[in-house]
Amino acid sequence: GAACCQRFAANGDRVLVHFRSDQRQAEAVCESLPGTGHAIIQSALDEAGAPGKLVADAMAAVSDYGEALDCMIINHGVYEEHPVETTSAADWSSSFERVLRTNLAAPAELAFAFGSAARENGRGGAVVFVSSRGAYRGEPIAAAYGASKAGLNSLTGSLAQAFGPHGIRVSAVAPGFIATEMAAEVLASPRGDDIRSQSPWGRVGSPEEVAAAVFHLASPEGAWSTGAVLDCNGASYLH
Repeated sequence: GAACCQRFAANGDRVLVHFRSDQRQAEAVCESLPGTGHAIIQSALDEAGAPGKLVADAMAAVSDYGEALDCMIINHGVYEEHPVETTSAADWSSSFERVLRTNLAAPAELAFAFGSAARENGRGGAVVFVSSRGAYRGEPIAAAYGASKAGLNSLTGSLAQAFGPHGIRVSAVAPGFIATEMAAEVLASPRGDDIRSQSPWGRVGSPEEVAAAVFHLASPEGAWSTGAVLDCNGASYLH
């Protein structure tokens, strides 16, 4: 997320940084961006009505500068493990509800709210989802996560066709392992070497590499890739 903010700000774009609970980190990201007029915006997207309100708040924030919201990068998500051998039926069900609510229903609501507003103002726009290679490869100990990302890929194509006549593009990137703070612990563990060896490059991706792919899809040059899900996994998984 931070790398995407940096990439767009470096292009001269005004950036709204969304956060759920870590305001300090969001402020740090915002303050690090080149240019002016950037801001943070809070929302717990798993709560009822929150995605629509977030889009409305973002629209209001940019309208203060006489601008419209041109694109939305939907990068939030949760990952929960629930091995079939050790998970109760109740825990399995509750995990699926949480993960699908956050990783699939909330992105769908965000994209719908953004697309509806962009359709009404007639300016067009772009939505880029951040999916995962797990949508194709499967996630045996995190089935809800894999299912949510597979649903996101299908949603990408559906909304690209639905919103396309209104000049609104919808696409996605599907990264593999990326060297983020969230992945640092597992990459430093004994599993790290195996994860890095999955790519013929012998490493994992960087946040900046994913941000470059996101930026391309959101840019006018990426317009004809609407509906696409772009693999960004260093050939660690092919399909």
